[in-house]
Amino acid sequence: MITHSEIKEKAERKYKNEFLQAVIEQKNIFPLNIRGDKSYTKSSLSDFEKEILSIVSKSKEKKGFGYTLIFQKVKTKYVGTQDLPIDIYFETERDFLQFLGKEKEVWHFKANAIKILAAFPELKNWVLENSLKIIENASNWDNLLKVCQYFKQNPKPNLYIRELPIAVHTKFIENNKPLLKSLLEVLIFDSLNEEEKNFEQRFNLKYREVQIRFKILDKAISQRFFSGIDDIAIPLSQFKALQLPIKKILIVENKTTLYTTLTLPNMHETIAIFGSGYSVANLKNMDWFEGLELLYWGDIDVQGFEILSQFRGYYPHTKSVLMDKKTFEAFFEKDLGTVSIVSTELNLTTEEKALYAILKENNWRLEQEKVPFAYVNEFFL
Repeated sequence: MITHSEIKEKAERKYKNEFLQAVIEQKNIFPLNIRGDKSYTKSSLSDFEKEILSIVSKSKEKKGFGYTLIFQKVKTKYVGTQDLPIDIYFETERDFLQFLGKEKEVWHFKANAIKILAAFPELKNWVLENSLKIIENASNWDNLLKVCQYFKQNPKPNLYIRELPIAVHTKFIENNKPLLKSLLEVLIFDSLNEEEKNFEQRFNLKYREVQIRFKILDKAISQRFFSGIDDIAIPLSQFKALQLPIKKILIVENKTTLYTTLTLPNMHETIAIFGSGYSVANLKNMDWFEGLELLYWGDIDVQGFEILSQFRGYYPHTKSVLMDKKTFEAFFEKDLGTVSIVSTELNLTTEEKALYAILKENNWRLEQEKVPFAYVNEFFL
């Protein structure tokens, strides 16, 4: 036999899955039935009487609201013929909401749903599918609709979020990105950048870009294009648009090593880029890299070779430098690295794979900054 707590659990599911949608569609779903267990298998008559008393005491008959019980005499296996509830239902919306304590919540829900659909009728399906989001954000809908209205009128703002001329708190949009994203994807679907995941990029906003740091290793290029400045950091979009008369790029894993690249011999038509470990992903899709000589110099450890493999996935013609067995054996100081959990086949040469296997088995590391300057300079001469 069903218990009071089970009736409430089932009523709450009906509320989320049926009632809220019915409100939007203006459907009357009352009387609303709750399925109950019409059998009774317990052997104690006193237990039976307690359970019956419990559900009856909380019914509409006793409290003036809530569920109504319809009883029928049923012959049970252990307690004989007894009156069991064969039907449970909420007669009216008031009975249902008062039982769940949802009157105020539903009042706000109805008001907000009307407000949303009055502003944007095209959100009808969104409202039907996201009724709980409407409830969870009950106090925010005036501001959410202000933001939606602005983007509807200006689908390509090309401004930073905090520059947008919308009368909301400065952090409101940033704090509500997931919800706004789901709304705007309906409202301005024909203007968004579908391939972008980042909120700002997806909705044509300016954003704080990744900075690419690089050094000009050819003094003539440094003088001609950058007034002698040779240590530069610029936004990713500007870096992608660079046009420099270079033939070679050296990508280094660590910042300390980037500093020391300026001590290298003057390297004709060459720049060095700070790859910052796995952040080399920022360097993919650089059209102007094609046709250039690409050199990758990382730590001689498993991660160094895994990053090399990652970068070579973007640019297959990349060559490694100073990541060989000779360099490792000359300067290894028995340092331990970080254990790798990578199990996929790496994009490495035969020699690189052999050294990678040794490093992985022993968890060894030689950081690139521990390779002496004299050795590095001689390599690049």
